[in-house]
Amino acid sequence: MVQLVRAKENPILNPTEISWENWLIFNAAAFMKDDKVHLLYRAMGTTDPISRLGLAISEDGIHFERNPNPVFTGGKLTEGRLGSEDPRVVKMDDTFYVVYTTVSERVGGELNPNWKEQVDKKPQIALSTTKDFINFKNYNVIIPDVEGKNASLFPKKVNGEYWLIYRANADTTYFSSSSRLDHWPERIPLFDKRPGYWDSIRVGLGAPPIETEKGWLLFYHGVDEKNIYRLGVMFLDLKNPLKILYRSPEPLLEPETDYEKYGFISNVVFTCGVIEKDGKYFVYYGAGDEVLGLATIEKVKILNLF
Repeated sequence: MVQLVRAKENPILNPTEISWENWLIFNAAAFMKDDKVHLLYRAMGTTDPISRLGLAISEDGIHFERNPNPVFTGGKLTEGRLGSEDPRVVKMDDTFYVVYTTVSERVGGELNPNWKEQVDKKPQIALSTTKDFINFKNYNVIIPDVEGKNASLFPKKVNGEYWLIYRANADTTYFSSSSRLDHWPERIPLFDKRPGYWDSIRVGLGAPPIETEKGWLLFYHGVDEKNIYRLGVMFLDLKNPLKILYRSPEPLLEPETDYEKYGFISNVVFTCGVIEKDGKYFVYYGAGDEVLGLATIEKVKILNLF
């Protein structure tokens, strides 16, 4: 089985002394803009439970300079009092579409004073669009009847419709299509956990779908009975994304280093963003829910999996 190769510079992003990102940095969307690699990463500080999104920019995809302030907290904070988590970014024409998880505390009233240890969260799928990551148009929650996460648009319209992948409840990942960004009436099961495999307990989309000559490439995460997060891939048919052409029998990346095995949440590798650069896929992943790592693989190796 082919394997992702960790960057020797890992972790490539760590918490800083700035208050809003001095505790955790992880789970970044990745995209190209102005011929540079951009990461829209999730960060948390030690003084409150809010997840904010920061922006980091790199020439080589390894060494990043960061904006000192968060670029995004969320749309209506009444819908997401705990902020914005795990963004996925796609570009269509001159607009970037940011699908993210907006989170509220389920229990009413004041925020749980022990939020660092345990918060009963209510996740929902939300969307904002931007051209510059300064000004945002907020659609807020786009599937109001669903508690969900791990969502992304496809990077192009098909037959005039947007395509969306998301996980609802705890298990099943669904496909939906719509001519509108704020209305997703259908919900078609796409993939689920696989008993006996590395993704036997829980699965979810990683990076947004990548269009290739072999099909739509998905990097995704899976969790087993020991609550270990791993990364694998699957391919969907280009014309019929409900048809799975290939799914990893073995993971491409699993926790091995100390920064992956021992963190705020142990044994986690979790991607929200992948870019193609220099004939490779650059996979940016949260490690231990505490730092951000990078692992790469030659594109040809992925395309030759089946």
